[in-house]
Amino acid sequence: MSKQLIYSHLYAWYEVNRRNLPWRETEDPYAIWLSEIILQQTRVAQGLDYYRRFLARWRTVEDLAAADEAEVLREWQGLGYYSRARNLHKAAQQIVEKASPATGDSSLFPRTFEEIRSLPGIGDYTAGAIASFAYNLPYPAMDGNVYRVVARLLDIDEPFDTSAGKKLFHKEIEKLLDRENPRLFNSAIMEFGALYCTPVLGDACATCPLSEFCLGYAHGTADLLPVRKPRPKVRDRWFDYHIYLKPSAVSHQPSEVYTLIHRRENPKDIWYHLYEFPCEELNNDPTAAGGPTGKAGLTAKRSYSNAVYECTHTLSHQRLHARFIIHKVNELPQIEGTIAIPLSALDEYAFSRLTLRALDTLRTSLPH
Repeated sequence: MSKQLIYSHLYAWYEVNRRNLPWRETEDPYAIWLSEIILQQTRVAQGLDYYRRFLARWRTVEDLAAADEAEVLREWQGLGYYSRARNLHKAAQQIVEKASPATGDSSLFPRTFEEIRSLPGIGDYTAGAIASFAYNLPYPAMDGNVYRVVARLLDIDEPFDTSAGKKLFHKEIEKLLDRENPRLFNSAIMEFGALYCTPVLGDACATCPLSEFCLGYAHGTADLLPVRKPRPKVRDRWFDYHIYLKPSAVSHQPSEVYTLIHRRENPKDIWYHLYEFPCEELNNDPTAAGGPTGKAGLTAKRSYSNAVYECTHTLSHQRLHARFIIHKVNELPQIEGTIAIPLSALDEYAFSRLTLRALDTLRTSLPH
């Protein structure tokens, strides 16, 4: 297999088919880092607007480091996997803290793979991507698209998401890497996997610019690759969210309505440091025989005639079954850990995508 011929074919394809994306038009490590974190487990079409908003609001790493975590989570709202946002903020603070005061440039981003890799939320792939795209250093950037291309090109049937598989793939991509043009190579092979060598191949192999080098095509195995390890069983959870609505007691604000929210504080559970309405997690499906059994137990017994929105929300390893129940009350109940806020101020707090979906549906049922 001639690497130079692969480079020639791959780069020719990339020159014609590459998308014009803003993070490809810069060598600013801060902007590149931001794009890589946003695009982890996020499609480009969805992440693009977030990327632009983050850069518009926090133009430098110092700006991001100075922000409050709640602001960052609020801007991240809707992207999911919120640990990315928390780690992004922590990393920005670390970068600023470690910058040398003598340089007068506290925005100096780490310049070596090892320094970049040491930041919170950054693994080998992200460190390699930043090092190659910002500094043209010879490190591979192994995202899901690259795993797929390499698996087919070399006909590798080892699961790529196991420790042994990652070592094997990393060894092979190190051999394949264009060390004279790592920035171009990583950009091209990632784009090729995203746009051409996609999960569903169809008839693409017959006209593929890399078909003459592809062992998966030669052996008829390309559409079976890459291989994943068996997925873990999805866990079901049942949540009842209680939206309490109380009119204002202030005479000059008769139309203002107050509600209760609280912040999730368990770092080992989903949506850490995001806000939600008072939540009762049930041990079992509330529609099953015997009815619901509460874990939190906001009340001993309740009628669910006011359940105005029900939905199922799927995460990577959890399937959440939620009900949002509106309670119109004269006084807000005393529930530990909650705060009372005007209903009109909900947009100032970061909520999970599940709650945002519910609020979009419930707008007509809530006071304006």
